Amino acid sequence: MAQPSSEKTPSVYLYIPNIIGYFRIIINFIAFAGCYSNRVLFAILYFFSFFCDGLDGWFARKFNQASTFGAVLDMVTDRVSTACLLALLSQLYRPGLVFLMLLGLDITSHWFQMYSMFLSGKTSHKDVKDTGNWLLKLYYGHRPFMAFCCVASEVLYIILFLFADEKSTSLLNVCRCFLKGSPLTFFVFISTLVGWALKQVINIIQVSRNQH
Repeated sequence: MAQPSSEKTPSVYLYIPNIIGYFRIIINFIAFAGCYSNRVLFAILYFFSFFCDGLDGWFARKFNQASTFGAVLDMVTDRVSTACLLALLSQLYRPGLVFLMLLGLDITSHWFQMYSMFLSGKTSHKDVKDTGNWLLKLYYGHRPFMAFCCVASEVLYIILFLFADEKSTSLLNVCRCFLKGSPLTFFVFISTLVGWALKQVINIIQVSRNQH
């Protein structure tokens, strides 16, 4: 008679990528708790949490610990942290409605994408092999392109938060300052703006294709 294996499969809640996910939540709580008193520390903690988003994905693939719970935890953490940052920006800039619209688009787009994927029986919202849209295939099929769009978008929001000098700062004036700055400042701003714009186009595509 075969002996039962002494190795126990860990609970999905104790998977390494999910533990990193819990850690990200704690980091975000600390970051937003002190976002007004120390903006630089906020930016560092927020970006570190964002970096851990890629780290938990690597661990999930490395140790074969991908799970539906992990995918939902990851997406909810991403969406809530981005939503909170956009809400902050809406209070610091005018017109603040721009950031609230981006917040709504971001949440709606990812909710539509994940919900439609699960309804179709797929295990990941990144499974878009059967879609006819080349941009979605490029985004979900090529990690460097996805990383560029996501990093650029988040870095742009962080930069805007750091450079908001007072309540009701003009968004257009801040953008003009970046465009008139040094070549390095101009390059960084344009690069993040391009990645951010691509990310918004992808969000719109996800909403539109999942309404049919």
